[in-house]
Amino acid sequence: MEAFVKFPFKLYKDNPYWIPPIIKDELENFDKNINPSFEIADAFFYGAYKNGTMVGRVAVILNNYEINSQHIKKVRFGWFDFEDDLEISTALLQKVFEHGKANNLEFAEGPIGFTNLDKVGVLTKGYEELGTMVTWYNYPYYVTHLEKHGFSVGKEYVENRFPFSNVKPDFFIKAEKLIRERYKLKPINFTKVEEVMPYVDEMFDLFNATYDKLSSFIPVTDKHKEFFKNKYVKILNPEFIKFVVDDNNKLVAFGIVMPSFAKALQKAKGKLFPFGFLHFLKAQKKNDTALFYLIGILPEYQSKGVTAIIFNEYYKSFNKYGVKNCIRTPELASNIAIQKMWKNFDPEIYATRCTYTKNL
Repeated sequence: MEAFVKFPFKLYKDNPYWIPPIIKDELENFDKNINPSFEIADAFFYGAYKNGTMVGRVAVILNNYEINSQHIKKVRFGWFDFEDDLEISTALLQKVFEHGKANNLEFAEGPIGFTNLDKVGVLTKGYEELGTMVTWYNYPYYVTHLEKHGFSVGKEYVENRFPFSNVKPDFFIKAEKLIRERYKLKPINFTKVEEVMPYVDEMFDLFNATYDKLSSFIPVTDKHKEFFKNKYVKILNPEFIKFVVDDNNKLVAFGIVMPSFAKALQKAKGKLFPFGFLHFLKAQKKNDTALFYLIGILPEYQSKGVTAIIFNEYYKSFNKYGVKNCIRTPELASNIAIQKMWKNFDPEIYATRCTYTKNL
């Protein structure tokens, strides 16, 4: 498994756009005793070798919730990396097809992870853009290989960015005051991670309610909540977490933004110790780039302008921390509602990615 996790470090060595993961985190992600995704999924890991040297890798995933409860007869594949040799990608994808056919599944789709909170998609535009900690990077030849193997585009995703200077507060400051008064809502801000924790379970419930209508959505389970609390919430700047509650203190909306850890991860080179954690601490406290990770709004509030409250709170925090650049993580290109939400900031699509599918 260590060789599996470390393979991209060789493949993308000296590539200025690839963001290395933390090796320990990746190993834990693939540990059945740690990652609760294994309660609903089975995974099989393969390395392709030539002359005793690893030249490719793939994870084959059977998400049993998706297959049995949603009746989507799909075999997933992710962590799909390989040298530019058709023989290598053929050998790896053959394992995907074997598992799919052995379980009477109808098609393969990837690259995707265990759930919707994992990384997704092959990069199709933006090869010379710095990646993020929540996306995979790949060379352009990945697309060529998948097409040669008979795959076609499945789901399309876009990644947007805009300078903070594009944010003109006039359009949401007045609106947020009216919306707060009309619906009896109030924002909640935090200064310590410990203050956030009592809300996290409710936040993931709201996340489930927000996105359960999207294609192939996998709900966050109670054990996933604990897993993500430990893995992500603790490394966030609490001032970049915004909640909106009603007059009964019920959560109706949330936003999670993280400082960009991309450069910190490049400097850490896969290891938190002895010095990698120092790069993280610096990026957490002083950073001019903000990464919009998740925004969730209860369905009954989605057309009531609640985002104006969230944007107003972020505007104040971003000014305080000197944020200059705003990045949005991959969003389904078909999710028109989310695109409209950001239109006033004049965002630029700087990268695109997609999953690829093939009937078995």
